[in-house]
Amino acid sequence: MGVRLTVGEGLSTWTPGRGLTVAVASVADGPLLVADSWLVREGRVRGYGRHRERFLRACAECGGPGPRRLVEFWQDMTAALPRTGDWFPRVELTAGSLELRLRLRHAPPLGTEVRLWSVGQPDRRTAPRRKGPDLDVLARVRGRAVDEGAQEGVLVAPSGVVLESATASVLWWEDDTLCLPPPRLPVLPGVTVGLVRERAERAGIRTDHRERTVAELDGREVWLVNALHGIRPVTGWTGGSITPGLPARAAEWRQWLETLMEPLPEK
Repeated sequence: MGVRLTVGEGLSTWTPGRGLTVAVASVADGPLLVADSWLVREGRVRGYGRHRERFLRACAECGGPGPRRLVEFWQDMTAALPRTGDWFPRVELTAGSLELRLRLRHAPPLGTEVRLWSVGQPDRRTAPRRKGPDLDVLARVRGRAVDEGAQEGVLVAPSGVVLESATASVLWWEDDTLCLPPPRLPVLPGVTVGLVRERAERAGIRTDHRERTVAELDGREVWLVNALHGIRPVTGWTGGSITPGLPARAAEWRQWLETLMEPLPEK
């Protein structure tokens, strides 16, 4: 059975039959095969089942533990999540040992808007459709953006087409059409993006996959979307002459996204 981690941050490792145990200080941080994370606010979470399916699918695709062990880990991990406070937990599958872990972290301050570095960074990821192996690469992209006075950096394909940011999916509006990069491009299948697209379809709002360079986003309402911050409109660009579009739709969509926060299951 899993232990309830009620205070503090830390890393716990999982063993079949024993559940989660707090890792000793000597446990090394090995390379990650898979990772997934989400916001937990006072015991409530958004799209939890979708995070579960994405994590289990990614583990299976890279030769991780079998389905039964993955389900047992997820149950123990869910039971261990705090039901008070704001948290940003991350589940992990490590390379080599194929160890399953829970990294419990306090949630950082949440943003309602974002400043984006307009200089697109080449995509150096090795597994762009699987979260985990390239977290260090993405951290360096974001670090460079911060050095340039922004909060996020954009990854671009060799053609210059926008892919996503270091930590979020990129969406934008062209007239009344909600746009995003085509799925044939190397982009992570975002849980929150899926929720946004489904809402658009239910509301009769047209969505379309389009290839655009950073320069072609000039003057448009652009959003960064992820599980932590939800929807953040781009209200400033650094490193170029790009003008942010008026975030006319973002506030209403952010309010809707908040309604999707639901209580964590017990396991």
